[in-house]
Amino acid sequence: MTHDLPTELLSTTHAAGLDFVDYVATDPTRAPDWLAIHEQVTLTPSQRTLIEGFVRRLNVVVVSGTWCGDCVQQGPLLARIAEASNRIDLRWVDRDEHPALASSLRINGGDRVPVAVFMNEFFEPVSILGDRTLTRYRAIAARNLGPSCPRPGAPVPTEELVGTLQEWLDEFERVQLLLRLSPRLRAHHGD
Repeated sequence: MTHDLPTELLSTTHAAGLDFVDYVATDPTRAPDWLAIHEQVTLTPSQRTLIEGFVRRLNVVVVSGTWCGDCVQQGPLLARIAEASNRIDLRWVDRDEHPALASSLRINGGDRVPVAVFMNEFFEPVSILGDRTLTRYRAIAARNLGPSCPRPGAPVPTEELVGTLQEWLDEFERVQLLLRLSPRLRAHHGD
């Protein structure tokens, strides 16, 4: 399910978006946290090969907030995925600066972030994923529903980052396969 999002709204929001480096630079006080996670995460050779093999253009806009802990811990993973393919055009927008889109992407009645909107080359919505992957939810539940809570600013365990990265990558792959196998797009591209 992709909500009824107008392609014009998606196209203009995507065009207004920033790449990862420019987006993170909008908040110099929080940028180090984003960049630390970015440096901590790398793709495996098989993950890189998979992403490099993408054929269809994939436009993605992430509704985010530099202040958001979930964005800090997942956003750099999305950036790593996008860096591996020139077929992925990933842009970042601040939730509060794009209320027309953000209000259409409410999760559980709230303006949650991050939310990634995956679109085809014509900016038609294909998939929406947010605000956390299952790995991230499990890790948060284990920390917050158990006998102790995490210290503020505690590092993200590597296994949590690896699992979360894989789940985001799975969605990129799922969308890419959906686009690659689409009869309409195959006819359009003659493949």
